[in-house]
Amino acid sequence: MNSDIPKHSIGKNWAKNYQYQARRLYQPDTTDQVRELIQQSNHMRVLGSRHSFNGIADCEHDLLSLANINDVIQLDEEKRQATVGGGMNYGELAVYLQDKGYALHNLASLPHISIPGACATATHGSGIHNGNLATAVSAMEIVTANGNLVTFSAKKNEEAFKGAVVGLGGLGAVVAITLDIKPTYKVKQNVYLDLSAKHLEQHFDDIMSSGYSVSFFTDWRNETINQVWIKEQVEEGNTTQAEPTLFDAALADKNMHPIDGVSAEHCTPQLGIPGPWHQRLPHFRMDFTPSAGEELQSEFFVPREHAYEAMKKLFALGDQITPHLLTSEIRTIAGDNLWMSPCYKRPSVAFHFTWKQKPKAVKKILPVIEETLAPYEVRPHWGKVFTMNALTIASRYPKIAHFKELLMQYDPNGKFRNSYLQKYIFASYEQ
Repeated sequence: MNSDIPKHSIGKNWAKNYQYQARRLYQPDTTDQVRELIQQSNHMRVLGSRHSFNGIADCEHDLLSLANINDVIQLDEEKRQATVGGGMNYGELAVYLQDKGYALHNLASLPHISIPGACATATHGSGIHNGNLATAVSAMEIVTANGNLVTFSAKKNEEAFKGAVVGLGGLGAVVAITLDIKPTYKVKQNVYLDLSAKHLEQHFDDIMSSGYSVSFFTDWRNETINQVWIKEQVEEGNTTQAEPTLFDAALADKNMHPIDGVSAEHCTPQLGIPGPWHQRLPHFRMDFTPSAGEELQSEFFVPREHAYEAMKKLFALGDQITPHLLTSEIRTIAGDNLWMSPCYKRPSVAFHFTWKQKPKAVKKILPVIEETLAPYEVRPHWGKVFTMNALTIASRYPKIAHFKELLMQYDPNGKFRNSYLQKYIFASYEQ
């Protein structure tokens, strides 16, 4: 292994619930160094911004961080595409794009996450017409197991590309990624408080379509949506004011935090004040510590047409869920054609749970939630905490066999295969 590239201490993930097991962490400065490290390693994974809540990015040998490979490589204004290094995060790119007059189609709740890592796990924002973050990818340059630099493109090798984008880290190190961009736009957000869930039986899609991006927050008590965050795209000259009520929910008159009782100083501005897209679409500001910090997260995706029925069943579990919960977010995501995306071929609703950091209690309630959502062929978020059986998960992905073949093609000896991939992709499919 190249002794000129410094090794770093590894430590824990962002939420401090997972201790990485790898022996070494390398942080190269160039693609050539990445290639050299991969060629010399027998077993390696790529570590992003450490925002996964499980061992998806870990292995027992070498970890590779691309944090130093974080430049904007190209801004193609004619094609409306931006190519960036594999270590860049969304917050950094958003500031750059805004300065150039451009934007992304959506952002997740946190702008601090790495771009390739978020795409590899199909992380998302909200909006009935908005695909997850990976749907903006048009090309990727990946250093594969033999050290070769391979380009996957929506135009050049479309089928392999569909498998590679949500790649779960199994193909290699994404040293460059190209995203589709659009002209910059402004967004305003308003929050409504205490919406009775009964209104969602007939109006779920209506409310979720009432803004560019809409989120519900609930603690699963009293069949109430505690907060409705509506983020609307603002056209120049439009001074329309928000309605004072949304059914029986009242318009908030102060900035809110998704977790009741927590100061909103870390949250993006609300109260209908327009601002640039990147300062409104995330829930949390780039210049502050995101969310609650020490927590656990789980998320489950079901087809959107079952949203209300699934919500009713979750409300019935409120007595079991609420004591261990910080907050729960409900979002919608458009369907896509990416093989390992939880939204593959189906518009989805996602039920996100931000748990108190009580692993034993969470491990006990998760199977109950998963069984409750099982009739809707629920799919878990790849980077969060879940207990679903690997065979069950495999059965929910029609292209999992093709995905396995793709990984075998570019990594026949399993250099990038860890216990996570072995369990959920390889062993699960072989049984």
